[in-house]
Amino acid sequence: MTNSNNSEIKKRALAAVREYGVQLSLFRNAMSEWAGFNSTDLECLRFLFQKQVATPSELSKHIGLTTGATTALLDRLEKAELIERHPNPKDRRGTLIVPAQSAQERMANWFASARIAQDELLSSYSEADLALIADVFEKFSRLWEQERGKLKA
Repeated sequence: MTNSNNSEIKKRALAAVREYGVQLSLFRNAMSEWAGFNSTDLECLRFLFQKQVATPSELSKHIGLTTGATTALLDRLEKAELIERHPNPKDRRGTLIVPAQSAQERMANWFASARIAQDELLSSYSEADLALIADVFEKFSRLWEQERGKLKA
């Protein structure tokens, strides 16, 4: 492959990555609006499903909200019966946030169409292609985490 081709394919790949990011953000915004929440509410839920339990401070730090805004967010999610607040057994003044029992099933239904479409798309690739796709996304995830760290430093 010549350098000019390499340069063109790199440009195409970077353009595709940018477009993927834009389209994912637009999808998340549309999903949030459809579900009657804002995007930080759904990001909080995504983080909770990943961790299964978090303190309000951890959530505040992860989603970049003030403690007051995080409290309002948690109030909305609790009212919608998507989270539960429990006393922290290691800190009697603290609270632990967990996804509500019914939240996983409710949210799975919200994203059913997207999961089916993703499965159909990925099923069209070979094992080797999927390994490469996974590698690229994992490396881009680490890259963005490192770049975000640089901004915070």
